Amino acid sequence: MLYELRTYSAMPGRLPDLHKRFSEITLGYFKKHGIQVVGFWTNEIGGPNDQLLYILAYESLADREKKWGAFLTDQERLAQFAETEKNGPLVRRLTAHILRPTAYSPMQ
Repeated sequence: MLYELRTYSAMPGRLPDLHKRFSEITLGYFKKHGIQVVGFWTNEIGGPNDQLLYILAYESLADREKKWGAFLTDQERLAQFAETEKNGPLVRRLTAHILRPTAYSPMQ
């Protein structure tokens, strides 16, 4: 199993809109394309308050590429995302890390 840690830094004042897009739109497309969500977080202490962090799980890098390829080219999703950005972009910065569990990790 591989995990992807993604961190979105929202544009000023747009974090609520980003949360709304994930809860009302993105999660449905993740499900449609078989993208497994481990969880979502915001910083309570020790990090910027404009960030949304989440972890996804994949069987392999090939599995990730296949699923993200379908997600990124989904025309219906693209149209819905465009609607959410009529007043400007929601995300200022995105970072992604692909993580492989250690042999002693409880999450394999």
